[in-house]
Amino acid sequence: MSGRYTHAVVRGVPTSFGLEADGKVDLARAQRESGVYCGILRQKLGLQVVELPPDEDLPKGQLTGDIAVAIADTALITSPYIPSRRKEIEGFQKLFEELKFRVCQLTDENATLDASDILFTGREIFVGLSKWTNLRGAEFVAKTYQDYAVSTVPVSGDLHLKSFCSMGGPDTLIIGSSDTARKALKFMEQLTDHHYETLTVPDDPAANCIYARVGPKLNVLVHRSAEEYPNSVQVFQKLTDYTLVPAACSEVSKIGGCLTSCSILINRKLEI
Repeated sequence: MSGRYTHAVVRGVPTSFGLEADGKVDLARAQRESGVYCGILRQKLGLQVVELPPDEDLPKGQLTGDIAVAIADTALITSPYIPSRRKEIEGFQKLFEELKFRVCQLTDENATLDASDILFTGREIFVGLSKWTNLRGAEFVAKTYQDYAVSTVPVSGDLHLKSFCSMGGPDTLIIGSSDTARKALKFMEQLTDHHYETLTVPDDPAANCIYARVGPKLNVLVHRSAEEYPNSVQVFQKLTDYTLVPAACSEVSKIGGCLTSCSILINRKLEI
């Protein structure tokens, strides 16, 4: 079921975090934001958080949500576009095997795939064809998840598909307002047989949210903070039947990350 999760996999922030960001990253703030984020996963979403230790050799290692995705009983381990990031996948096969997942790992040297280009709606999968993910990578997603319709969506610039969209409920897409976001939404609407409601926000980064169904009735939406995107937060506040949880993501965003890229959310009724 869309939005149902039991576990989250995160990685701590190394002191090497953001070295390639030319000193624009505030390490202490990044660590604070990560701590708050993990607290939200545990306390607000009720998840068992598997926290991997920070690794100084992995300056972007905090972005676990780029590295793998878990859908149904199958985990897919990607092959990031940036070669140096491929070291981040080490250990994930064992972790998923301990959770009793069937594990598929992309080993095609001509394929690139970032999990932030994989949008699972609960019904089907959209894969962004972007700077980060090529057609060979998308074909591997389709091969891995043959029980679901898998469609590709062109994404321009330096963005991932989930840079400007995410699920806001079982049948709701949250989408940004840029030309890139609007074009991607149009593609998705043309490719699907299902009707999704859309919630449009003025800021693309704010469209990346975490929707979770907690308990029998509670809908929770983790979204970017009002300090970062006040106009988009005003849109979220219209969702009167949701529990809204703000989470700052300012430092991770400087290295291309977003809320969903900071964890791998898993639905598995097992203990590690």
